[in-house]
Amino acid sequence: MNFNEIVQTITTHALPVLLAITLHEAAHGYVAKLFGDNTAWALGRVTINPFPHIDPVGTIAMPLFLYLATGGSFLFGYAKPVPVDFSRLRHPKRDMVWVALAGPAANLIQALVWAVTIYLLNGFGAEERFFFEMAQAGVLTNLVMFAFNLFPVPPMDGGRILVGLLPMRLAISYSRVERYGFFIVMGLVLIGVVNTLWMLPIMTASMLSIQWLLQPLASYLQLPTP
Repeated sequence: MNFNEIVQTITTHALPVLLAITLHEAAHGYVAKLFGDNTAWALGRVTINPFPHIDPVGTIAMPLFLYLATGGSFLFGYAKPVPVDFSRLRHPKRDMVWVALAGPAANLIQALVWAVTIYLLNGFGAEERFFFEMAQAGVLTNLVMFAFNLFPVPPMDGGRILVGLLPMRLAISYSRVERYGFFIVMGLVLIGVVNTLWMLPIMTASMLSIQWLLQPLASYLQLPTP
């Protein structure tokens, strides 16, 4: 991969990635505040300003290193987690589900918005490839974040959703996995389980659902069926 390709990839992905992580984290904090915990709000983390959410290592250095080292075939990164004091939620076990779900939901909505952008660019005959590539990066980035964060192992959002839905005794037992959860998830990523058996089916189903939702827009713009 040459220098020009690297620069092009960074420029087309920068805005979608920043929006994806910013709105994901802000959504967690905003929903937590709605249900009684204003920890993130008080720390200024419920904001569309990306800088409070950026982790220098996880958001910048690690993804860039992995992208260059693998030629773009493997990419992983993370933002600063929004602090949530679940004990301050009005109904901690139940409300934890909504707080955890808020981040992936924000990514799914963004994927839909970027897909609408692609349809509109096609419909109005735009020819500048940069905007198409940015919108495509927006769809892909957000679907990746949506699927990956729903993986049902704490501290992933999906793991916390599962803990909130399980009966109390099982929830307490399963929540103990969190101390090892990061290493479990990374191990499953490296052997391909997360990608092939979890993320790919969810991303495919999500993309098909988005295309179905946008059928009226495609018909209005007289676009060919995907």
